[in-house]
Amino acid sequence: MKTKVLYISYDGMTDPLGQSQVLPYLGKLSEHYDIHLLSTEKEANYEKHKDTIQAICNNFNIDWHTISYTKTPPVVSTIKDILKLRKTALKLHKEHGFEIIHCRSYIAGLIGLEMKRKFESKFLFDMRGFWADERVDGNIWNLKIPIFKFIYNYFKKKEIEFFQQADYTISLTEAGKKEILSWESLKSNPPKIEVIPCCADLDFFSPDNVDNDLQASFRKELNINENDYIISYLGSIGTWYMLNEMLDFFKVLKQQKKNARFLFITKDNPENIIQQAKDRGINHLDIIIRGAERSELPSLVTLSNVSIFFILPAYSKIASSPTKQAELFGLGIPVICNDNVGDTGPVVKENQAGMVISEFNEKTYEQVVLNIDEIDSIDSEQLRKVAKSYASLNLGFEKYLKVYQELS
Repeated sequence: MKTKVLYISYDGMTDPLGQSQVLPYLGKLSEHYDIHLLSTEKEANYEKHKDTIQAICNNFNIDWHTISYTKTPPVVSTIKDILKLRKTALKLHKEHGFEIIHCRSYIAGLIGLEMKRKFESKFLFDMRGFWADERVDGNIWNLKIPIFKFIYNYFKKKEIEFFQQADYTISLTEAGKKEILSWESLKSNPPKIEVIPCCADLDFFSPDNVDNDLQASFRKELNINENDYIISYLGSIGTWYMLNEMLDFFKVLKQQKKNARFLFITKDNPENIIQQAKDRGINHLDIIIRGAERSELPSLVTLSNVSIFFILPAYSKIASSPTKQAELFGLGIPVICNDNVGDTGPVVKENQAGMVISEFNEKTYEQVVLNIDEIDSIDSEQLRKVAKSYASLNLGFEKYLKVYQELS
């Protein structure tokens, strides 16, 4: 009989994150384990994608259970969701008797810790980053406001309990693991930690999936010439991604390469990007913005000579792993990124997979731009090998399977 596992997620499976970073692993693990999945779903996404997700779960014999996400008011809505998750998890445990509780991030960890203490289930804390610090670094929690200071301190205390009580912890980065193991409160009984970065489906993010006709139609639609030098940005632009600094870099690049153009592959509102470019005196004709469905990405992204992402190098980001890095390498695209964000910089440096900046200023940008032609000589197949070596779905699955086997 298969070991019974309850996977709890405060992220929805009908969100892009759930589809790329949860279901692919659970699908493979379900061959070896009896998986029940409990997720928190946003109403609009759930109505739009529930049939698709249910079909995936049915295909893998995963029992999918949901609660509805409560958006407002702040704090109270999260407490409501925690109580709903807890009630459903306890009800499911009464019916199935789970041996492993796999918790994605801190909200889920609250329930997993309680279930370990109540039922002696194995508690797998899949931390996904220093969540409480991310809320502060991202200006979501203002510690000058007493309620947010109280919540922050509560979760920092719980964080230590998670690491102390978890039968296994998953960190996205070696840098995050090193930081945790340096904490004085954990030195007498260091947690067992496995590092599993955000992995990419390298069968999908592959040059083999480039549709030449579709790519030609993109060139025509976006007025991209064969001799244009395309630097791209892939994904949404929000709290962590430094739009202004990336545009500053492009402005320096444009001085060196007159044929440079900046392609933003994003579904975000283009007005902010255009306004910020205009404020820097960048010609709007050099900025290209297009949203894309997942199926279009290989053909669109590979119009790039290089891709860029600058991430705010806050304390919490030492535990972050940008999925786009592995996706870009899978497509054979080198990157320009910044240091002090998880293992991002070391991976690029050690594998000569692009260029890494340490400071956000014109002098640093000029140094990179002067040597940017070196990027053109990077072999795309070598970049795929890099992605396979640290962030393929198969590698991620094998690491999760090893952890599950130790807990079974």
